[in-house]
Amino acid sequence: MSIVTLRASGLSEWFDCAARAEAKQLLGKRTPTSGKALLGSALHKSTAVYDRSVIAGSGITIDEAAGAAVDAIHKPNEDVRLDDDERPEELEGIAIALHKLYCTKIAPTQEYAAVEVACERLEITDLGIALQGTTDRVRKVASGHGIADLKAGGSAVRADGHVETKGHAWQAGVYELLAERASGLPITEDARIIGLQTGKTERGQRVAISEPIKGAREILVGEPDSPGVLEIVAKMIHSGVFPGNPRSMMCHDKYCPIYNQCKFRR
Repeated sequence: MSIVTLRASGLSEWFDCAARAEAKQLLGKRTPTSGKALLGSALHKSTAVYDRSVIAGSGITIDEAAGAAVDAIHKPNEDVRLDDDERPEELEGIAIALHKLYCTKIAPTQEYAAVEVACERLEITDLGIALQGTTDRVRKVASGHGIADLKAGGSAVRADGHVETKGHAWQAGVYELLAERASGLPITEDARIIGLQTGKTERGQRVAISEPIKGAREILVGEPDSPGVLEIVAKMIHSGVFPGNPRSMMCHDKYCPIYNQCKFRR
């Protein structure tokens, strides 16, 4: 059986629209990055610069680290397509505001063992797949280590401070596996999501940490009579059958490189 390499961040796409997932992940087709994705990437970069500085004791200030977000927005290393109501200057303002919120409200409450832990390959030969991806943070807690996944977006944090974890357990489980392989640290504690709410106004900009995500890896592995997520995705890929989902919220030429040629949209 041939081994197919998959990005951890793209696994959920197989359940939303397998035709789109095949085009992007197996055939290498791409769409321009959206403004929302660019903003999320900018926040990942600037907060990582700051957190690495804290670990290393290099003394980079919050404002200095914010420069990484500014550069990511104004000097992207990929094609970007902004909506008509999006401007780089506006995205920059949101990024800087949320960066500062993260660095003043979240970072001081956390102790990180590692930041942006990249795993180039975790091979699962029985399933014919290999996983690769980057775990945003490995947290130190009194009883061990756990991972944290940063999620930026318009629904990342509710007005009451709640960070939604429903539907994220199995993805957290994948990042736990990757973090263990790359860092050598046993990941024994429950995962968390760090939410960054990307509102356009100060009132709509919030940061918060989720409740623990329990049993994240159980969904990956499954039970003897109920296959786990990884087995389901692997069987789909090796079957060569990739149904489309024209009712997906991502069924748009902004997000799908085969949108205009897709037979499932008829």
